[in-house]
Formats: sequence, structure tokens, C-alpha cells
Amino acid sequence: MKIINYKDIDKDFFSKIEFENIESVNEVISKVKTFGDNAVREYTKKFGDGDIENFKVSEKEIEEAIKSVNSQTKETLQYAIKNVGEFAKAQLNSIKELKIEISGNILGHKIIALDSVGCYIPGGNYPLPSSAIMTIVPAKTAGVKRIIAMSPKIKPVTIAAAYMAGADEIYKIGGVQAIAAMAYGTETIKKVNKIVGPGNKYVTAAKKYVYGECGIDFLAGPSEVMIIADETANIDFIAADMLAQCEHDKDARAFLICSSTELAKKVDKKAKEYLKELPTKNIAEISYDKSYAVIIESIEDAIKLSNEKAPEHLELCFKDTEKYINKFTNYGSLFIGNYSAEVFGDYVSGTNHTLPTNQVSKYTGGLSIFDYIKIQTYQIINSDLINQTAKNASVFAEQEGLFAHKLAADIRII
Repeated sequence: MKIINYKDIDKDFFSKIEFENIESVNEVISKVKTFGDNAVREYTKKFGDGDIENFKVSEKEIEEAIKSVNSQTKETLQYAIKNVGEFAKAQLNSIKELKIEISGNILGHKIIALDSVGCYIPGGNYPLPSSAIMTIVPAKTAGVKRIIAMSPKIKPVTIAAAYMAGADEIYKIGGVQAIAAMAYGTETIKKVNKIVGPGNKYVTAAKKYVYGECGIDFLAGPSEVMIIADETANIDFIAADMLAQCEHDKDARAFLICSSTELAKKVDKKAKEYLKELPTKNIAEISYDKSYAVIIESIEDAIKLSNEKAPEHLELCFKDTEKYINKFTNYGSLFIGNYSAEVFGDYVSGTNHTLPTNQVSKYTGGLSIFDYIKIQTYQIINSDLINQTAKNASVFAEQEGLFAHKLAADIRII
């Protein structure tokens, strides 16, 4: 971990990952769009996910997967499903259908669930049953009619999680070909209205490519955490939380923003002690070495730095956090206090772990119930008060030079 002073930060610290068109991604999507199942099979085999004849996980395979998962794991999955579901339901209940009278006319909006969504569940480095829960449970809670799950090299625990969370269809394919299949459809896989879920740079580039053909949640880069700490923070907790991000992949990053070099050195020492025994050391060590500790002089420096970096996970581990919480505005999810570990948000607390990275939190929050619904407006124009509405619309139409618009308004004037 590099230790630097706040004044020495340069533009590279704030650099973003650019998701330019990757030629191989374009090729895969084009072939899947044209040749359907055959192209999916070709690329699934080519990219090392096996020679798969039947993409869909069968009922028998689901039964066997659930039987193979031990009772403690099943209870843990149910605990997470319950918490994520309750939070999603509370979010849904926070939005109400609207009906209001304005200038004598009735206006409003309705809340309508999407017809179908595709949930991408990564499975390259590790099985991620938690991502199945995070993407599927809110869809089920929202009332989405058809929920499909896609995951490469899918493990029994991921199959079990997807089924228990409420997926209607589960497919054992991943990568760019899975995104293309969900976006355009194949002989086996019916296309979806929206694709959600995390993935590597190829999956992300594919989501960018198909956006417009269907919706997506957002474009996210490698995982990241920023921890703002002072002398009241727990050194062991900080070191563990930093490594928890670093073990995701070699491009993950952890940022410690703290009040003294001494504190940073203590965290660094503890992190290196943990690394010696960490089974994921081969990945975590690489990303940890590229991570930063930034020494600040004031909390205002931390706020400015955080809002500009817009981290995926933001942990506040300093005294009097309540005085400053509202000044932090750009983050994927916020963890307040020494015991609010980012790992709890990853798995079981109830908030969603599919979060914006790469400064995307400057314009959107994380995956939530709101990604699975549409808020659609309606109006009922009062015929007894038509003249006021029509005459004002006619003036606008004439100013814009749209005379068919003007006609459509004028012929309604009584």
C-alpha cells in the first residue's frame, strides 16, 4: 500500500476505467445475434466453460444442487434472502401510485413491474451465490413476471441460491455470449427487457454494447472500498476490510483516508500480517500493493476526496460521524461505524451489493427495487375546462412551428 499526503494526489488517483469497444466483444455479440444457440455453444467452449449441449439447468439438476448444499449454508441463504427481500419490499412501499388534480385535469403515475429481467451472476474466480440473491430477490419482490439467471461454470450453491431467490429459469452460460443471448434471444433463450448484475470488463463492455436493445443497470468497474478513519478506528477491522476488497481481483482497490502516517503504517503492518495466512493472497497482495493510504489534515479534505473519487463502498470510522454524514454525497453504499463492515452489505444485512464503481455513483445509486419497475404517467383532461389547456398548447405549438400540433389542440377548443 502506498502512503501519500493529500497535497500530493495527482489526476491519476482519480482516473476512470474506460470501457471502449473491445473487438472480441463485438464479434461474439454479432455471432450470437446471427447464429443463436450455436454461437453460444461455440464461445462457451472456446472460453473454457465446457462443451454444453443443454444451457438450461434442469429441474433434476436443481434438486441435486439443493440436496448437495449443507443445512447451514441453506439457512444462511434463507437469512440473506429474507433480509434483502424485506429491504426491497420497504423500498417498494416507499413509492406510491399518484393521482392529482392540476388546473382541473387529472394527472398521475402508475408503478408497473418489468415483464422480464436477466440476472448475470459471475462465476469465474469464485462461485457468487450472494450475487444471485442480490439480483433476483428485488426482481421477485417487484413482481417481475419472468426472471432468468445466467452464470458460467455454475456451482450447486449458486443454483440453489438462484432457485431459492425466485429465478424462473437458470442457465449455465456466462461471459459476453450470455449477455448477447439475454439481449437478443436465441432458439433456447427468450430475450429480456433488462439485464442486471456485475461482471468483468468483457461482460461490462457487452452490456454497454446491447444497451438500447434492452435496458441495463449500470456500467461498473473493479470493486473498491474507501475507509475514512481516525484514532478511534479499529486497526484490525480496517486492515481486514481493505483486504476483503482486494481479494476480488487484481484490479480491485482499497483506499484508506486517515489522520496520521502512524495510523496508516499500523494498518499496513496488520494487513501484511493477514496476507501471510490469507488463502487468496495471490490476488489480494497484487491489488493491495496498488492501493493507497492518503494522509489528510482535516475532515473537509476527506469529504472532498471522497466525493470526487465516488467509491463503491464508503466506510466512516471516525468520531462524530453524525455531524458529517450528509456531506458525503457520492458513494455506492455507506457503512457507518467500526462494526458496519462492508462484508455485511456484501452478504446478509439487506442492502444490495450490486453497486456503482468507477465514479458511477456520481449519477446513480446501487441496484435496487427501482431497477425492476417503471413509473408511467397518465392524464385525463377535463372536457369542461378544455379551452384553457388547448389554447395554451396551441400557443406553444405555433411558437415551435409544429402546426399539426396546433391543429390537434385547436380542434378541441369549444
